[in-house]
Amino acid sequence: MHGTVIGVLRGGPSKEHEVSLKTGHAIATNLPRDRYTVRDIYIDKQGVWHERGRPTDPSRALRTVDAVVIGLHGEFGEDGEVQKILETLKVPYTGSDSLGSYLAMHKVLAKERAKELGLLTPKYHLVEDGSDVEGQLAEVVRTFQQPVVVKPVKWGSSVGVSIVAGYAPLLKVTQELLNEGSGGVLIEELIKGTEATAGIVQGLRGEELYALPPIEILPPEKDFFSYDAKYSGATKEICPGRFSKDISQELMRQARAIHEALGLRHYSRTDFIVSPKGIYYLETNTLPGLTEESLLPKSLAAVGVKFPDFLEHLIDLTLGDKR
Repeated sequence: MHGTVIGVLRGGPSKEHEVSLKTGHAIATNLPRDRYTVRDIYIDKQGVWHERGRPTDPSRALRTVDAVVIGLHGEFGEDGEVQKILETLKVPYTGSDSLGSYLAMHKVLAKERAKELGLLTPKYHLVEDGSDVEGQLAEVVRTFQQPVVVKPVKWGSSVGVSIVAGYAPLLKVTQELLNEGSGGVLIEELIKGTEATAGIVQGLRGEELYALPPIEILPPEKDFFSYDAKYSGATKEICPGRFSKDISQELMRQARAIHEALGLRHYSRTDFIVSPKGIYYLETNTLPGLTEESLLPKSLAAVGVKFPDFLEHLIDLTLGDKR
């Protein structure tokens, strides 16, 4: 058994359960075994914790770990809920704290924070459960150029995101999302341009907030960076992106600024659209995917940071927070 015991948390009751299993596997297989003893902690789709294949409660699963690497995505993992459990049990963990996670996951709160910083963000309208949905959507169709982007407020990984035009399709998609417990529906103007994402790592190479090179995302023709496009391998990702030096620098600056404004820690990845009208902020991911298909490992590789070294860096930050 080696030194520090690290729990790897994966699974969870979110729509991104399968992706989380891949992230958890990537973390567990890349943690240097000469430094760490790795404990696999699985949370099933019902939210039940398991250790060594047996159902257990969080306090038992975590009683012998020194720190936790969170490999969860979506609800429960990225909205601050699991962080609250870990904070209550005083277990150090990687990534942002419960408040920062909640703010970033709530797309409207994050957009408002971005606007306060002077960043551009697509015009939007929030439809909440129980409100006059039909009346609001009639107004959206009247005032927003069609088509529009429809997003669940609190899900990640582009789950449930669609592009629709006209009242009937918009009503259908919105009602479906509200019925599925999406925490509200965000309707955004569609900004035409190039999708980009920029990662931030705290304390890397001696920099307080190290900005990784922005990635240019080219979804398949007639698609956007949807859930399927993300994980099917059909999307082309160019790292570093083919942006001008000025635009690359600005993407990095904005990713840093929003990371700070949301009060995030350790690492994050922020999504943008680079359009002729400027750079538009979309959202920030506090637990970006760490699978082989994922973007953050690609941008780390582009600057010569090996994935196991990145994980070690995260754990050092986490245990440093404790000490």
